[in-house]
Amino acid sequence: MSTTIISLLLILATTVITTTATTVSSDITALKSLKSSINPTTILSYTCLHSWDFTTSDPCSPPHTTHFLCGLTCSANRVTQLTLDPAGYSGTIPSLISQLTQLITINLSNNKFHGPIPTSLFFLPNLQTLILTSNSFSGTIPPTISLLKNLQTLDISYNSLSGSIPNSFTSLTHLTLLDLSFNKLTGPIPNLPKNLIQLSLKHNSISGYLQKRVFTESTQLEVIELSQNSLTGTIPSWFFLIPSLQQINLSNNTFTNLQVLKPSQLSFTSNLIAVNLGFNKLSGELPVNFPAYPMLASLTMSNNKLRGRIPWEYSRISRLFLDGNLLIGLPPKVFFYRKTLISGSLGDNCLKICPKWSELCVKLQKPFSICQKAYRGKW
Repeated sequence: MSTTIISLLLILATTVITTTATTVSSDITALKSLKSSINPTTILSYTCLHSWDFTTSDPCSPPHTTHFLCGLTCSANRVTQLTLDPAGYSGTIPSLISQLTQLITINLSNNKFHGPIPTSLFFLPNLQTLILTSNSFSGTIPPTISLLKNLQTLDISYNSLSGSIPNSFTSLTHLTLLDLSFNKLTGPIPNLPKNLIQLSLKHNSISGYLQKRVFTESTQLEVIELSQNSLTGTIPSWFFLIPSLQQINLSNNTFTNLQVLKPSQLSFTSNLIAVNLGFNKLSGELPVNFPAYPMLASLTMSNNKLRGRIPWEYSRISRLFLDGNLLIGLPPKVFFYRKTLISGSLGDNCLKICPKWSELCVKLQKPFSICQKAYRGKW
């Protein structure tokens, strides 16, 4: 075969490859719309968006030597991933984003996108990951988010979203991570999707009680983060018996009662590792059955109104914070054995003796007058 023929064949092959790799026009239109919706003064020379030049290059056609250097991933001629760098882009998400129908991932985190979350995002049938954390989105979470049937990860934390959390989340049966933390959300916790593994709603204004129906279907939950809200009432015993649960944080709420666990309720196959109930209004005595959880390594019950003595069983917990309560008597001696190795704090209580050499006793105990008043002299 002559050199000329071989050259022609190579040119033809290259043409075919280039042609098959050319991004479909609807994707290009959507990407152009996204770039034009961003304030050009925030598209600096070192950013991903600065390298998007539609006049001289095609988003999905390799090689990317000077244009479309980052921010996009393609499969053949379709954009499948949109991940912008945290460059402080300021703008809105255009409605034409819905044309990127093969998108699997959107990550616009750590920028300055603002305005409401557009419903056009919810018409992306293949979307699995939606991360909009640390922007300035406002308004409510549209109920039509339930259209994202394949969604697995949703993180829209650190924004300014308000209103209640829509009940439509239950239809997101593939969702495993839901993070709505650090917003201005109100109302109760809605029923949760059945395959959820991590739930984080901290630092909102979520209110109401812990209701069993909310968690009934979510038997795979491993992490529940509900701190810094306005939840109140009783922390019920069933809450600690969610089958897969490993970490619970209910701190900085207004819970008033902790339901004592009965021995018959305890699950000795429990995976519970860490519990934080600090900064509430819990009263009564320390529940003696907490340490029976075999994996429990960290327990925080600081700054409540707990009374009575510290059960010796609590020496089984390696990280223990009980400071800021009204606990009395002598702490168990086993707490201070060198082989026990308990870290944490027992300070700011009404304990009679707490060795100053121990890390547990760095904080001083409450003044005598406060303890005497709390127990009316009987302590």
